[in-house]
Amino acid sequence: MAELVYRPVIGAARTFFKALDLKIDTQGSEHIPKTGGAVLVSNHISYLDFIFTGLAALPQKRLVRFMAKESVFLHKVSGPLMRGMKHIPVDRKQGEDAYAHALASLRSGEIVGVFPEATISESFTLKSFKSGAARLAQEAGVPLIPMALWGTQRLWTKGRPRNFRRSHIPVTIRVGEPLEAPTDQYAGAITRRLRERVQELLEAAQRAYPVRPKDASDTWWVPSHLGGTAPTAAEVRERG
Repeated sequence: MAELVYRPVIGAARTFFKALDLKIDTQGSEHIPKTGGAVLVSNHISYLDFIFTGLAALPQKRLVRFMAKESVFLHKVSGPLMRGMKHIPVDRKQGEDAYAHALASLRSGEIVGVFPEATISESFTLKSFKSGAARLAQEAGVPLIPMALWGTQRLWTKGRPRNFRRSHIPVTIRVGEPLEAPTDQYAGAITRRLRERVQELLEAAQRAYPVRPKDASDTWWVPSHLGGTAPTAAEVRERG
C-alpha cells in the first residue's frame, strides 16, 4: 500500500533535524524485524519521541504505527497527518477500540509503537509501565522490541520551552534484542522484564551521551540521581 503521507513526513523530519544539526547516534536497529509484526517499546521524555522512535526502524525499511492520545488526531494540523500515517488514536476512557485497532495492525504484519509510561516522565527516569504492550504482543504472537532515547528532552519536553535553534544537540538511541511474550506467562511478569530491558538501554544511552551540562543553569535535563536538577519522581507526584 502506498504511503502518500508517511514518507514525505519522514523526509521533512530528516530535513528539519539536519537544519538543527542534531547528532543522532543510533545502535541496535538490526534488532527490529524486517518483516512481520512487533511491538516497539520506548521510554518517553519528549514530545518528539515518536519521531525518533520511528527513525530507529528506518534502517530495516519499516514504518511504525504509533498509539497516541486522541486529542492529537483532533488537531487541525496534526490530525490529518496522524490519520494519513495510519497511527492509532487512543481514547483513555474507551481504550478497547485502540487495543483492537493495534491488535489488528500487529496481526497484519505492522510494527506498533507504544510508550508504556503513557505520559512524559518529567524526572527523565522510567515511570511504571502499563501492561498493554505485553498483552498486545501475547495476543498477536509477536515480539516486544525494547528501546531507549536520551537527549530528546533537550529539544522539547513538558514544562520547558522548545529549543529548535541550531544548537547541535546530540540524541542517543539504543534498540535492544527482541523479548518474547509467551501466552503461558502473566503479562505483569513480562512487563517487569520489559521495563528492566528498557532501563538497561536507557543507562547505556546515558553513558554513551557525548556531552554534559555546560554550567549550573544547564543541569535541568539531567536526572537528580546523576547529579542534575531535574525533579525526582517523588517530587513530580507531590506537585500533581
